[in-house]
Amino acid sequence: MNDRPPHLSLAVALDGAGWHPAAWRLQDAPGDLFTAAYWADLVAEAERGLLDFVTLEDALGPQSAAPHRPDDRTDQVRGGLDAVLLAAFLAPLTRRIGLVPTVDVTHTEPFHVAVGIATLDHASKGRAGWRPRIAARAADAAHFGRRTTPELTDDDLRDPELIAARLRPLFAEADDVVEVARRLWDSWEDDAEIRDTDTGRFLDGAKLHHIDFEGAHFSVKGPSITPRPPQGHPVVASLAHASTPYEFAARGSDVVFVTPADRAGVEAVLARVDAAVERVGRDVRDRPLRTFAEVVVFLDGEPGAAARRRERLDALDGAEYASDALIFTGTPGGLADLLLEWRAAGLDGFRLRPGALPHDLTAITRALVPELRRRGAFRTAYAPGTLRDRLHLPHPRNRYAPAD
Repeated sequence: MNDRPPHLSLAVALDGAGWHPAAWRLQDAPGDLFTAAYWADLVAEAERGLLDFVTLEDALGPQSAAPHRPDDRTDQVRGGLDAVLLAAFLAPLTRRIGLVPTVDVTHTEPFHVAVGIATLDHASKGRAGWRPRIAARAADAAHFGRRTTPELTDDDLRDPELIAARLRPLFAEADDVVEVARRLWDSWEDDAEIRDTDTGRFLDGAKLHHIDFEGAHFSVKGPSITPRPPQGHPVVASLAHASTPYEFAARGSDVVFVTPADRAGVEAVLARVDAAVERVGRDVRDRPLRTFAEVVVFLDGEPGAAARRRERLDALDGAEYASDALIFTGTPGGLADLLLEWRAAGLDGFRLRPGALPHDLTAITRALVPELRRRGAFRTAYAPGTLRDRLHLPHPRNRYAPAD
């Protein structure tokens, strides 16, 4: 099963007050960032727009203007809520939209990660995903005191390949975390729970399995304490800029987020993803890998309004905003043109990063989505099923269950 979804897939990445560091200064009550109601309103808006899923950012230390070390700035948003716990809170408040929190896999035990994401999938009735992320800042290790990790330098930041080379050991460990999670999700067969009150049998013990994982970084016996998730395996998503993270995605992810700058860049990135898939020996006919391009968006209906708003944000921050992803500043119609052009190059979908919340999120749901729908490129209603179903990803066979 490797057919693409019939319509363009669309997700939003929710982070603080928005991806521009000065976005909080345009909010009436920026302190709401740390309330559950703020996030519930954002995700409800995304669901009203029929988006495929939302991602929730997370980190092990306060945000920083430098990606590789802490800073002491107090004029930008610092702090956040735990993404998995927040997603679990949002699950019963939503009905269709996927919930994909970011989870650190460098300093977090894989057993706890697997159980947490399985629980989220049960709570959401099959709408969970997760983005495993390594802890790239060496300073984060000090919060745990059990190990040190490679420290990136300013020179490393000049080239994504230099970053990836320094962090390769952490990616190797992350490979094992994803593998352990998938094995733990399979450690309960789908019908392991019997609940036969007459005989007093709650479980069929023969359908629970030790995973007995032994790796270079940890060993995990299993089984999980949580029954197999409704999706079998919740959707695994990762962000990739260089060869090592491309291979990480090719080995263990269902969705890979990429950051091309133009149509030619889309084609080049897709070729790199295909090459990584070939190197690791993945059969995408059996295990499809969906590709989503990242775009930061500043959207307004009036031509020039988004540019003026972004200029104001830059002035408040004292610097021109820059990003690893393309920054689109313009109208919903112009963004629709871009998305459809890029999708024609082979992408499955897009993860849009709203520059300022809630403004750019509502511009996506109330202006971009209707424009895409008018062009026949986006759904008019949610179809029933899980997040995997929506992304046309097959239900994984349980590796421990007897073959039919």
